[in-house]
Order: sequence, then structure tokens, then C-alpha cells
Amino acid sequence: MFPYDIFFLFGDSLTQQSFSQAKGFGFGPALQDAYIRRLDVLNRGFSGYNSAHALKTLDKIVPNPSQGKIRFLTVFLGANDACLAGGPTRQHVPIEEYKKNLKAIIAHPLIKEHNPRIILITPPPVDEYGLTRTDLAKGITDVLRTAEHTKSYADAAKDVGKELQLTVLDLWTAFMERAGWQPEQEVLPGSKKLGQNTLLAELFHDGLHFNPPAYKILFDELMKVIAKNWPDQLPENLPFVFPHWEELTR
Repeated sequence: MFPYDIFFLFGDSLTQQSFSQAKGFGFGPALQDAYIRRLDVLNRGFSGYNSAHALKTLDKIVPNPSQGKIRFLTVFLGANDACLAGGPTRQHVPIEEYKKNLKAIIAHPLIKEHNPRIILITPPPVDEYGLTRTDLAKGITDVLRTAEHTKSYADAAKDVGKELQLTVLDLWTAFMERAGWQPEQEVLPGSKKLGQNTLLAELFHDGLHFNPPAYKILFDELMKVIAKNWPDQLPENLPFVFPHWEELTR
């Protein structure tokens, strides 16, 4: 059996790209550094995948527990499910099916066998202004995502977490609070019904995918979730799997 337990990151492009340091801070490298010599951080993010696509991969990507045990599992899906129905990318998944897929991922026999500490991450908000510029540059004139529609998928993820009594990292709210959003506001930052919110827009390089400040928020929020729910699993509270070199020379 592999000596290190696994911090398994499962999701779409927001997970896949989280190891890139091309623009600066990367969530994946930061998490690897935090848990170095304690846990192995495994990136299983798939750009463009919705929850239905992701569900189909589990049999092929989740290791047998005899090979290595998954101690933490993040499930970070929904950004593509939240595309509007009928769009040219055909990534849309109806919201009830999205919830069903999340439940199926959590209940998958291989996941159950590992019995990991599961963290369900809500899809983040979007910046419609940035999305429009990006899509037009690709020759796409259809509206693929809206702020309001994306919020409904973040709410759905929270509903699943509540129903299954899972730990939820509410990334949607963390981003919106940075943008100055208040719950009583009817129009969401990121919507074209308002002027562009620069604090929100700075989190994305294309209205959807993250800039380093967004990945820093994700990292900080993840550490808060672990500190609240499993303080014994914080990096500083875990021993090295292999001893410090000085112990070997005594």
C-alpha cells in the first residue's frame, strides 16, 4: 500500500487549473506545500466536465483502498452544469439532475469504501462582463451563463450538503462578500443589470476561471473548513509519514 494518504481534488477546470502558477498563486501547490510529507494531494480536475461527465469517471480514477486511502475528498462541480439550457456547448445539466449526480458521487461504492472526509464546494459566481468579452472573442454570441442562474446551482450544492449532512465550503458567498454583496440585494454583483463590480471581476481572467486572488480565497476557506470540522487534520497537527532526518541519526 502507498504510504501516504490522499487529499483527492475532484472537479472541473477550476480544479484542473488550480495547480498552474503561470499567473501567480496556485491553490494546488499551496495545498501540496501545506501537507508536504503528510498527505499526497491528487488533482483529478477535468476541464469542461459537468457533474454527469464527472460521475462517469469515478470507476477509472478512484484508487482501490488497498493502493492508497483517500483521507479528504473535495467535490467541486457545477460551473459547467450551470450553463444555460440550449447553449452551443451542451454542458447544461438541469438542477435536479445536478443534485442527483452530486449525491451519486458521494454514494459511489468506491467513495464509500474509502470513507473520506468530504468537502462539497459550491460553484462560484460569474462575472457576466468578463464572460461576454471571452465568448465574443471565440465567436460565441449566445449568453452561456448568468449570475442569477449560477447562484441557483450554488444553492443546490448547499441543499445537497444539508440533506446529506456534509461539510460545505460556500465559495459562492466568499467571493460575493469580497465584492461587497449583501443578502438583501436583489441584483447580484456580476450581473449586467449592474455596472461591473471590479472587486468581483478581479477574481477571474475570463469571467469564470480564477485569477490567483480567487485561488487564495479558496485555499484560505478550505483551511478554515478543516480547522472548524477536523482540527486534528490541520497540517501542523499531522506527523510526517517518514521521520525527520535527525531521528534517523540518533
